[in-house]
Amino acid sequence: MISILIPIYNYNAVPLVKELYKQCAEQSLKFEIICIDDGSSIYQHENKAILTIENCSFHILEQNSGRSSIRNLLAKKASQEWLLFLDCDVFPKNQLFIKYYIDHIKQSKSQAAYGGLLYHNNKPKDDQLLRWVYGRKREVKSRSVRVQHPYQTSLVSNFLVQKQVFSSVQFNESSTSYGYEDTLFLQSLQRKKIFIDQIENPVFHLNIETSIVFLKKTKEALSTLLSLHQGNTKIETKVTKTFNTLDSLKFVTIIAKIFTKLSPILESNLHSKKPSMFLFDLYKIGYFCYLNKK
Repeated sequence: MISILIPIYNYNAVPLVKELYKQCAEQSLKFEIICIDDGSSIYQHENKAILTIENCSFHILEQNSGRSSIRNLLAKKASQEWLLFLDCDVFPKNQLFIKYYIDHIKQSKSQAAYGGLLYHNNKPKDDQLLRWVYGRKREVKSRSVRVQHPYQTSLVSNFLVQKQVFSSVQFNESSTSYGYEDTLFLQSLQRKKIFIDQIENPVFHLNIETSIVFLKKTKEALSTLLSLHQGNTKIETKVTKTFNTLDSLKFVTIIAKIFTKLSPILESNLHSKKPSMFLFDLYKIGYFCYLNKK
């Protein structure tokens, strides 16, 4: 029936796996939970406890393979008809999380579904606010919003897909660097006209990294996006759309110069107790222009 696939990197996934096993066992269904550690430096010993849980497997890769490759490997190991991709740092909101997905499989003809993402209301530490604010404002979308733009609002952190469909698409491994693997995968589904059903079955995102780390990862992702944009890989994002407009108006060079002067001021806000998403957007397009002219 269903293979639950969890890529693990530097996180204790045991509580998540235990909860998923409990829910699957209660449904008396054919299932497996496959976890692969992608070259973590911590929590490998703790996660070996997954091996003691029935129908669960845990594998360790000596070297990090990347976010696309690890998911393709998980799918390759899967034996069931349906694949449920979950990030290791999420946790189901509802104790009927698995039941809701099984009910959807039985009742719907769609071949893919996204259940949604949530963040807890309690504010994290001051140095973690950028990630928390970004998640709540940009990643958390109601079903009514998601149904209007399913390929732009879905995330693979809580994503159900038929194995046959996934085998025809898979994650793009042309880039092994961090960032935009979700976007490439979802746009591949869109090109193949694979409908993504939007359902109310969310998970909480638990691992809130510091603002410094999140901004660093954002810059890494933008470097990846630039490589994809300049290469032969088809990808369309708000950043590339804005960049193309600025490029057509011959503004890229001046935006890059302005960014080099204003980046310390922007970063000061983004590291603060009140990070602005407007300034975050300006930072992203400014950095993208800077990379282009670097």
